[in-house]
Amino acid sequence: MSSQQYQQQRRKFAAAFLALIFILAAVDTAEAGKKEKPEKKVKKSDCGEWQWSVCVPTSGDCGLGTREGTRTGAECKQTMKTQRCKIPCNWKKQFGAECKYQFQAWGECDLNTALKTRTGSLKRALHNADCQKTVTISKPCGKLTKPKPQAESKKKKKEGKKQEKMLD
Repeated sequence: MSSQQYQQQRRKFAAAFLALIFILAAVDTAEAGKKEKPEKKVKKSDCGEWQWSVCVPTSGDCGLGTREGTRTGAECKQTMKTQRCKIPCNWKKQFGAECKYQFQAWGECDLNTALKTRTGSLKRALHNADCQKTVTISKPCGKLTKPKPQAESKKKKKEGKKQEKMLD
């Protein structure tokens, strides 16, 4: 390689190196010049909390429906709104369609009332529903003596017939 070619190659390298430094300096100053956006100011509103009504199913007593919300405040833009909601169809409606309870086993039968009872504690409430912490339900006891299952009595009859045949 001649000295002239060597000098040309060296100049190209120096020019590329200077261009790289210039680009890096330009990027750095561009980033420094950007203004950081101030965080959005949280408006303190005179509006009250939303109060929601009970979910009303569109058809039947469970499934999709709507609820209405209201709030108070002199300078509120919106004081009423409607929201979609859902009432699960497998929940017991006796204690409110938006309250789900965890029940204990049925208690012993009360001979005076012929009812057995059990209690349930609140497991979950939808949309801040007004639910009781514990509930008690009762149902009739039914027959006090449990009849033997038919399968067992049929087996015994068959065994008795076999024994009779063997004796004959």
